[in-house]
Amino acid sequence: MPKKKAKGFRHVEHRRVMAVLYTLLRLSVIGMMIAQFFNRNYENVFLCVLTLVLFILPSLIERKFQVDLPDTLEIIILLFIYAAEILGEIQAYYIIFPYWDTMLHTLNGFLCAAIGFSLVDLFNRNERFSLHLSPVFMAITAFCFSMTVGVLWEFFEFSIDQILLFDMQKDTVLNTISTVMLDPDHGTLAVAVKDITDVILVHSDGTQTALGLGGYLDIGLHDTMADLFVNFIGALIFSIVGFFYVRSRGKGRFARRFIPKVVQPQDND
Repeated sequence: MPKKKAKGFRHVEHRRVMAVLYTLLRLSVIGMMIAQFFNRNYENVFLCVLTLVLFILPSLIERKFQVDLPDTLEIIILLFIYAAEILGEIQAYYIIFPYWDTMLHTLNGFLCAAIGFSLVDLFNRNERFSLHLSPVFMAITAFCFSMTVGVLWEFFEFSIDQILLFDMQKDTVLNTISTVMLDPDHGTLAVAVKDITDVILVHSDGTQTALGLGGYLDIGLHDTMADLFVNFIGALIFSIVGFFYVRSRGKGRFARRFIPKVVQPQDND
């Protein structure tokens, strides 16, 4: 009896931590939304509303699919949403801190691999499905799931940039480029151009504007490939962790913090 009581006490304490975190993050977003509304920055108001909606998703997933999200996973998801939307977009952390986007994409690869691994793990444990994958195939599935989500997100960024003329795929300033467009024979010989110091815009009326960027302006390619590469790293790390977790039959404490479990009927009592 004392052990059960202690376990229940810890569960209540975790719920209190989650409730406090939810409250603080929501109040911060609401305060930001009010400030952006009075500044007439309605695009940021929409981002705040979107953030509040995304905050609800973990609870909806738990109720809809009857699973229990580990506290560590839920906390990281909430902080990830806040860091991406509020700090990254509205507070311009993507510009202020050069590696902010890289950090989030690495974490995204890790989390998506955890989610993909969890889906397969739940199917493996559910008697209604005849799906029983080995640890190797579970790790590969989780990795592929994470990379697919990363690619789809880059498709989304590219589409928004092309249609709405945003800059979600952040530009990169380069000092060296290599292109076949400068081949004097109009062939496939790549010509390297080094020590580029500036970009000059030539307008339709013949006037020119020097941008003073210190190099050539790459429009999103390097950002996209860097995002996919760090997504690859994050996905690979959790896929390896998940592999050893299944191989040891669920004894790994680290992976357990990121893998949801099915709620049993007695858990609701």
